[in-house]
Amino acid sequence: MDMIVVMKSTAAPSDADRVVERIGELGLTPNVSQGELRTMIGAAGKKSPAIVQQLEQLSGVDRVIAVTQPYKMASREFHEADTILDIKGIRVGGPHVNVIAGPCAIESRDMLFEIGRLVKDAGASILRGGAFKPRSSPYSYQGMGRRGLELLQEAGQELGMPTITEVTDPRDVEVVAEYADIFQVGARNMQNFSLLLEVGKTDKPVFIKRGLAASITEWLMSAEYVLSQGNHRVILCERGMRTFNEEVRFTLDVSAVPVVQERSHLPVFVDPSHAAGKRDLVPPLAIAAVAAGASGLIIEVHSCPEKAMCDGPQAVLPARFTKLMEQLKQVAEIVDHRVTQWGDAPSTPRRAESGGWMS
Repeated sequence: MDMIVVMKSTAAPSDADRVVERIGELGLTPNVSQGELRTMIGAAGKKSPAIVQQLEQLSGVDRVIAVTQPYKMASREFHEADTILDIKGIRVGGPHVNVIAGPCAIESRDMLFEIGRLVKDAGASILRGGAFKPRSSPYSYQGMGRRGLELLQEAGQELGMPTITEVTDPRDVEVVAEYADIFQVGARNMQNFSLLLEVGKTDKPVFIKRGLAASITEWLMSAEYVLSQGNHRVILCERGMRTFNEEVRFTLDVSAVPVVQERSHLPVFVDPSHAAGKRDLVPPLAIAAVAAGASGLIIEVHSCPEKAMCDGPQAVLPARFTKLMEQLKQVAEIVDHRVTQWGDAPSTPRRAESGGWMS
């Protein structure tokens, strides 16, 4: 959208309805963002002084402002408060810190259930597992496909955890939506616009990893593709950039966390596993991410990484993951956040939440 109509805090719901109606009459596309104190209504399309003046005259309107960022709905100009998502009882975003954990790839039922129980007991709130594995080499393990999705759904139901898995092809969106709770769009698909549009047509949360050499603006524009289709349940994930550094798999851009939080209301996660490429480096990078204010982490865990079909060297052992979870709770407390565990009773966070899109 090119404009945002900011409603007065005293405006009646009927006032907002009339603004939405008028925006449509003017040939623009409305999009409503409901905060705790006031409503903001975006208007996408050509703007003119005459249109601005007409909208400003409507009952309940406080002011009309221009959106300066190319990413409209992802910007804080459109939605000032942090977006907080409710995913099967798990609150994601704002002061809540969530850890997604599990194996990189689903290899067998026994392995998935074993690791799932371990990460849940340690405090992870969401279970990960790859069914479709796009690899650099066509000869590498590509995942179990639909059978992997069936196992992930079964594990999530038995453990009582939301699940996340990667979707790589627009044609697979429907089947992945049938089995998983969250779509993961990998770094290599960040600018697969056909895929972004397709997941944007669903009501499932979409977890978008930053591309290997993508700018923050490009990353947020990818989120905009999903938001533009009506799906406001978007989570961003920093996973490291390709640089000249050969000591790690990728260079983790920790600064991306506060930069994106300044520009966007969307939750920002960090993937220390893919950034590090080495399990010993995962804990310090994870701690740094939470210290920087990240909304969560996605961490690969495996009980026998030397036999893992995918990314064994970066998979954290269960005992180290358990210790890391305790460390993360301490760090989160220092930065006025709170690590959310599955089974936590709803409580008032230490820092008051300021609205946000609740899905």
